Amino acid sequence: MPRISAFYGISIYMYYRDHAPPHFHAIYGEYEAIVAIETSEVLDGVLPRRAGALVAEWGQAHRDELSDAWAQARAGQPLPMIDGLE
Repeated sequence: MPRISAFYGISIYMYYRDHAPPHFHAIYGEYEAIVAIETSEVLDGVLPRRAGALVAEWGQAHRDELSDAWAQARAGQPLPMIDGLE
């Protein structure tokens, strides 16, 4: 599972050929959540409130890049790194 971004102790990963709907995995310490690309909504798992807000902000800011990365992952192509939050 390639890491495609990291910021404020949060790591963002995307699996190759993962199941729909398009999503990414956010890991913060012992917490992990699956987050929808389209809405930045947590589909499964849990993050602390502040980490969840940062992930949602990041997801909204990079929605197009995440959609492109999802398509690349489904095709088995290398995934790009996506900038974190500043």
